Amino acid sequence: MKLKTTLMALFLITIMHSQDKNPQDLPYYQIPDYPDSYTPGTVVARMIDGLGFRYYWATEGLRPEDLAYKPSESNRTIDETLDHIYNLSRVVYNSSIKEINDRTKTGEKELSFQEKRKRTLFNLKKASEIFSAAKDLNEYPVIFKSKSGTFENPFWNQINGPIEDAVWHCGQIVALRRAADNPIDSKVNVFRGVRRTD
Repeated sequence: MKLKTTLMALFLITIMHSQDKNPQDLPYYQIPDYPDSYTPGTVVARMIDGLGFRYYWATEGLRPEDLAYKPSESNRTIDETLDHIYNLSRVVYNSSIKEINDRTKTGEKELSFQEKRKRTLFNLKKASEIFSAAKDLNEYPVIFKSKSGTFENPFWNQINGPIEDAVWHCGQIVALRRAADNPIDSKVNVFRGVRRTD
């Protein structure tokens, strides 16, 4: 009986571990199909999907030594850059659910690389799904709360702010990991939004 229980536990652990390793468990292994029509919401959603795809592959296969890498003392490490992108993804997502970005809160627990990556990807995916159905982007301002008050910014700032800033930083990760001798998968095609299988 004890052997049977042990074997069952090992089997379940193996299944759970293999599920964690399945690239399809996270969004943006490849970019989703494009929408049937162009609307403000579907265009923004596609921009977020492009960011998600770039982030997925910029972060796929990062090693602990990559996370600690920085080209000079004045630069961020890759892991610090990932923290920043995670926070940007939260701003994008919070706007999609009409939530305030409260900068008065402190003491959030530190996340592992895998958890940070997962949360970032799902923040982007959920925001993309919400924005794709949006009829009027004016209804999705970017709101920040700080010690000096609450400030509402138009959706335009979402585009040139968090979304484009995150794309910028994904490019930095690609460059930094190349410098750390761990370049991204050469089969990734950002134009088509897929990883080639040939």
